Amino acid sequence: MKRLLIVFHAPSENTQKMLNAMKQAVSRAGLKQVECVIKAPLQTQPQDVLDCDAIILGTPENLGYMSGALKDFFDRSYYPCLEEKQGLPVAAVVRAGQDGTGTCRALTTILTGLKWRWVQEIVVCKGPWQESFVQDCQDLAEAMAVALDEGMI
Repeated sequence: MKRLLIVFHAPSENTQKMLNAMKQAVSRAGLKQVECVIKAPLQTQPQDVLDCDAIILGTPENLGYMSGALKDFFDRSYYPCLEEKQGLPVAAVVRAGQDGTGTCRALTTILTGLKWRWVQEIVVCKGPWQESFVQDCQDLAEAMAVALDEGMI
């Protein structure tokens, strides 16, 4: 069994919709070899990362940066996972009220340091809320789960 870990800070109704869409997409895919584990960043431990085969990160953009909760996750997980999880397939979703540039830059910098492997471009859901953001999250999660199930990542 392979494990897809989704670490998503979803403090608002809209980010919760995005997270729920990801969960539903993986569930609907009906994959027999992929277990999806969803955790909030403050509840995610380094062992969760060590136990996963791929990871999706999700965060709102706060003041041009990722949420403090996701940054805390990285602060606690960076060194315990650095040597063990190089090459970990990763994708990310940013809910940006403005443009998402600062958050994407920070994620790229941290994940380059961890030597995790981007398998999809960062999905940036920017501007006023649009229901299409839900579909974007579903597509990302389904693609990650299927790729993991098929051994492509």
